Amino acid sequence: MAGADLVELAKRRGFFFGANGAYGGTAGFYTFGPQGAALKRNLEDAWRDRFTLQEGNREIEAPTVMPEAVFEASGHLEGFDDMLVECGECGESHRADHLVEDAADIEDAEALPGEAVEDLIRDHDVACPSCGSPLAGRDVEDFNLMFATSIGPGDGQPGYLRPETAQGIFVEFPRLKEYARGNLPFGITQIGPAYRNEISPRGGLLRLREFTQAELEQFIDPEADEPPLDRVADVAVRLYPATEQADDEGEYLDTTVGEAVEAGIIGSPWVGYYLGVAQEWYERVGVDMDRFRFRQHLAGERAHYAADCWDAESEVDGDWIEIAGFAYRGDYDLSKHDAYGDDAFTVFKRYDEPRTVERATVDPDMSVLGPEFGGDAAAVAEALETLAGRDPDAFEADAVTVEIDGDGGDGGDGDEDGDDGTREVEVDADVANFSVEEVTENGEHVTPHVVEPSFGVGRTVQTLLAHAYETDEVDGEERTYLALAPEIAPRDAAVFPLVTNDDRLTDLADRVAADLRAAGLAVAYDDSGSIGRRYRRQDEVGTPFCVTVDRDGIEGDGPDTVTVRERDSAAQVRVPVADLADELAALRAGGAFAELLDRYDAVETAVETTEN
Repeated sequence: MAGADLVELAKRRGFFFGANGAYGGTAGFYTFGPQGAALKRNLEDAWRDRFTLQEGNREIEAPTVMPEAVFEASGHLEGFDDMLVECGECGESHRADHLVEDAADIEDAEALPGEAVEDLIRDHDVACPSCGSPLAGRDVEDFNLMFATSIGPGDGQPGYLRPETAQGIFVEFPRLKEYARGNLPFGITQIGPAYRNEISPRGGLLRLREFTQAELEQFIDPEADEPPLDRVADVAVRLYPATEQADDEGEYLDTTVGEAVEAGIIGSPWVGYYLGVAQEWYERVGVDMDRFRFRQHLAGERAHYAADCWDAESEVDGDWIEIAGFAYRGDYDLSKHDAYGDDAFTVFKRYDEPRTVERATVDPDMSVLGPEFGGDAAAVAEALETLAGRDPDAFEADAVTVEIDGDGGDGGDGDEDGDDGTREVEVDADVANFSVEEVTENGEHVTPHVVEPSFGVGRTVQTLLAHAYETDEVDGEERTYLALAPEIAPRDAAVFPLVTNDDRLTDLADRVAADLRAAGLAVAYDDSGSIGRRYRRQDEVGTPFCVTVDRDGIEGDGPDTVTVRERDSAAQVRVPVADLADELAALRAGGAFAELLDRYDAVETAVETTEN
């Protein structure tokens, strides 16, 4: 489906459209209309069902504004950047790597250093998309994507809108681990908005400044916890490993999750497990699996904390777009917050039986360290303790050397500062009071590792619409319809009285619609225009089943019946009103329409073109 067609359909039928149109619009912000909001909600519910409920995880909802200290700890203040190039003629800013990708037919230019992107801009005569002026010679700079704000009145406390939902989970880990009773593994999920001040939003829902993420943070003991890989070992996947991307003749690898993990193509069994789960889930919600792949991150684009990372990508309008990421984040996040925060971001792992171990300890003589090092005495004592745990043999010498921060403060004497602001000091071994003791331990504190599947909800919505778009011919006329999975479609059914000048039909249609809604189904009611036009309207928003109340269904000695029409095939079957709610609920849950045709009477003469 062409991108322009999708945008036009989305706007006309109420899926999504640019926000704030009455005030000229605001780039990077979209409003989901009635159909889009319903589809998005159904998609989130399907994700919640699979990644929260079926996995036995817990869901939270954290604030979208967080203090600056959180993002200093997480590294977002320093490293959450995109490449910006500003036009010297019109002053417009653009995403430099995207311009290079479009001009040079290069994938993933964001993995390149800024200097390389500058060279490509020059070599390919890249011009400003706004005014056409050459961009050669313009600096490519890093631009931090976070929205800054102030918490409280006046200058207040510096804060930021969260650029990902994950930090809300990590920051609350000390309390969340209590809810899990300190037992690993456990998972926490969250669905909610995130904010990134994108340089050049584009592509409908593909690159927004406000968007929705569905994320799972799986906390594991890296030494003990293994995923239930056998559940997805036989799931077929299409992989695009980094080695194949680097090869000019590189190809996809069609394999299974189990084979890819065993061969080391997928480095982490946990990542492999969630690739398998995601593969099945994407197929369930209606992604075209012929236009879907898992692409491994290249070394240059992989986040510094990620040991391995794969993206789920879908083909939309001829381009491959990222719709989810699967990263093994190690202990980076919890270790950083443990260092910066005021709480413990570890889990106490109790041994099956107590263990007696030898432990190196120091008991520094502060009456000596104090006069010698002044305000740095405590830092020296802490450095001695760290050294004892790391290298106890160092204390066999007459003196030990440790490294501390600072410039000597008020009375410290030692070597000159290093380039990183640290300095070495020497302490007599006798002053350190080093010893090795036998202690009994009941357990140890473990910093969990994190496995993160992170899904872009808006991007998945756009993928589903693009992949569901179909055209065919019914009764000699071309029609457009969205072949959305019943579970995901904005509406479950639509109810029509065949004509509006017969009270018997309208009264029954009203009752049928009310009964279906009472059964928890999302139902539209339409009595305007020909029945054929009503079908076309529902086809175009993806309503999977239409229920028509006609005279044949109320005349005769038997129970009242209605005609149920399936969207994709346009096949129709007559179903008793008493059975209708249960049958539609079963179809929404994945039942086959063919089974309905087997149980009831198919309608040979369609009512597609009957007029009011």
